Amino acid sequence: MAMMPYVSPEQVMKDRADYARKGISRGRSVVAVEYDNGVLFVAENPSATLHKVSEIYDRIAFAAVGKYNEFEQLRVAGIRLADVKGYQYARDDVTGRTLANAYANALGSAFTESTKPFEVELLVAEVAAEAVELYHILYDGSITDEEGFVAIGGSAEALNTRVGEGFSQGMGRDAALRLARESLGAAGDAPIEGGRLEVAGLDRTRGRRKFFRLSDDDVATALG
Repeated sequence: MAMMPYVSPEQVMKDRADYARKGISRGRSVVAVEYDNGVLFVAENPSATLHKVSEIYDRIAFAAVGKYNEFEQLRVAGIRLADVKGYQYARDDVTGRTLANAYANALGSAFTESTKPFEVELLVAEVAAEAVELYHILYDGSITDEEGFVAIGGSAEALNTRVGEGFSQGMGRDAALRLARESLGAAGDAPIEGGRLEVAGLDRTRGRRKFFRLSDDDVATALG
């Protein structure tokens, strides 16, 4: 009878983590920057239809990097969870923290129990009356709440340093966009043209649905 080689649990977890990180690092980064009326997500994305940033619920947004089919599956699951909870209870009972915890549980279970972990990294943002809640979820289910700004995927470490150098509380939306674009360009090989940027976010001054998406013309005007 053939014997299976022994692999320690620590090595298994390390191999899974390395596998997930390699997949995520191949994706283009997403930067989230808090501004005076909410939070702005900026990503280099040449596709006009395959979005990295999407609306989940009235005041909740979702951003992701990694394998598109995997984070699209998670996005749809989040929308369904939010819709069911909002219908069964009340719309105010649907919170970013609840969704972030659900995503963390799903990714953590897949990382430890499935043959292959998800190759994704997520951001969940909720805009309230005077604050922004920003949750960063890793491929293994680890979750942290961020303040002010955060970058995920690709060259996230360098981006966080660059954004931090120019970030200030209460900055306007256009200033946040310019900061994110300059940081993404500095982390790459050349400045990024406005038409290659996907820009979306949450604005607390809007009606019930806080999510917005900027067109190429809106981005060009904001960049000035």
